[in-house]
Amino acid sequence: MELSSSDSIAILSFPEHPEYPRLRRDVLSALREQLRAITASRAFRGVVIAANSRSFAVGAQLEEVTTLSGVAAFEFARLGQGLCRQIAQFPLPVVAAIRGFCLGGGLDLALACHGRVATYDSSFGSPGATLGLVTGWGGTGSLPRRVGRATALQMLVAGDRIPATQALTVGLIDELAPNADLLSAALHRATVIASSRSMAALRRPSFL
Repeated sequence: MELSSSDSIAILSFPEHPEYPRLRRDVLSALREQLRAITASRAFRGVVIAANSRSFAVGAQLEEVTTLSGVAAFEFARLGQGLCRQIAQFPLPVVAAIRGFCLGGGLDLALACHGRVATYDSSFGSPGATLGLVTGWGGTGSLPRRVGRATALQMLVAGDRIPATQALTVGLIDELAPNADLLSAALHRATVIASSRSMAALRRPSFL
């Protein structure tokens, strides 16, 4: 993840890459450490986790996951769960800036944030069921609480993707923005949340 800042808001961006961003073990660990460093620095009032120019995260690296078994698989699941819990309970507002795809573990990551802004061409889904997998980082619990059981079943069981406009209608995201304005809209939302002093209500200790 690449760290930058704007007006005391830390920006953690998925780096540019020919492939879509994947939540490999090294990415999860780096993100956890960066969030700890942001807290320790006391220099920021919020965080934006931002898509690169192509997409937000599209889940774990399947080639990596399929090699895991036993203890290694358990530890990988705990790593993702720990990151999502860390975000949900973070002392500063965390906002996801989403473009393109937001899938699987990437959707879990976005759901853990305190706010979500997306571009009009974004789409959301949890395709694990089509691969014989179930997301294990908290999304199976938080998604139905946010969008209702019917839409959650559509996404979790059928593996359907929903477009950004439907995501806004059902409450999965908070705001739509043009591609060029995505980051500024996410920064503004993080600033508004930080200024509202309502973080205690936004934190979700029972995310998982």
